[in-house]
Parts: sequence; structure tokens; C-alpha cells
Amino acid sequence: MSKEPVRCPWARSPEMVEYHDCEWGEPSHDDRHLFEMLTLEGAQAGLSWDTILRKRERYRTVFRDFDPARVARITKAGVEKLLQDPGIVRNRAKIESTVSNAKAFLAIAREFGSFDAYVWRFAGGKPIDGRRRGSDLPAETAESEAMSKDLRARGFRFVGPTICYAFMQATGMVNDHLLKCAWHDRAAR
Repeated sequence: MSKEPVRCPWARSPEMVEYHDCEWGEPSHDDRHLFEMLTLEGAQAGLSWDTILRKRERYRTVFRDFDPARVARITKAGVEKLLQDPGIVRNRAKIESTVSNAKAFLAIAREFGSFDAYVWRFAGGKPIDGRRRGSDLPAETAESEAMSKDLRARGFRFVGPTICYAFMQATGMVNDHLLKCAWHDRAAR
């Protein structure tokens, strides 16, 4: 009988285990995926990540597979329609910020050649290894604080330092898999 690998302790539900094993902490350089994760981390504010994962497919549908050019064209009427959709978090500020963030995202991509080129600067261009042993995960860091400040100056909303740190973890800018987690060394590559 094979033994279950050691995972980070937050990966408990089937959705969280799959997310942990297949995505969390994997370095992402795909602009569409980076926009998706920044949007979902903002939507998660005040809620559980498990809730957002259960709603993720609907988010992908209504936010046009997180194509920022298409999301930027969502109208006020489109926002009103989204507010009626029970498959997503029906919070006006979060929905409107997704549209305005898409516009700011596109401006950054034009300025830097891609959002990826811009955002990875906050990690020095490569994953930061958190070298975590236990429950010493910070809620924010100097890097996430700098990212948050710069994103807000560029018109983004729902990008506080804690959201930015969760985004950095999710997209592999920071490897916060615990040292004892079977995925730590994989993400460190």
C-alpha cells in the first residue's frame, strides 16, 4: 500500500488537493493565467479559497476565459447582468474592478511588452523560495507591498499587499510549499 505524500496542511478538500498538487506554486508566465489568478485572488477577499475554486469554472465562462481584452469591453449593462449570476461572487465592487483591472492590465502589457515581464520584476525575475517549516507563512512581504503599491498607482483595485502575496504564491513567484511538502522541491525548480 502506497503512502499518501505529505502536502501543505491547507490542502484538505478534493478541490484544494487538486489545486495544490497541479497548480499552486507553479511558476506562471502566461498573461491570461496571471490575469485569472489576480482576479480570483481579489474575488476571494473575505471568503474562503475553497469557495472561489468551486466557482472558478463559472468565472471562466462569464469573464470570457479571462481574456483581458474581452473583459475590458464589458459594459455597465454587462456588469448588471453579472450581478444576477449566482455562479460567481455577486459583489458590485469586485465585478467592476475586474473590468477596470483588465483595462489597467492591458496598459501594463503595452508598456512592458507583457504583464508577465512587469509582474515578475517584484520577485527579481525568479521564484523566491520561502523555505517555510511550519505555520510561519506571512500574510504579506516587502515584495507584495511594493507590487500592491505599484498596481494601485496604475489603477488596479482589490490588490492589497495580502492579495498580492496570495497571487505571488499561487503563480509561483514565491515557493511557499512547506519544506516537508512533497511539492516543495518541484516548485523550487
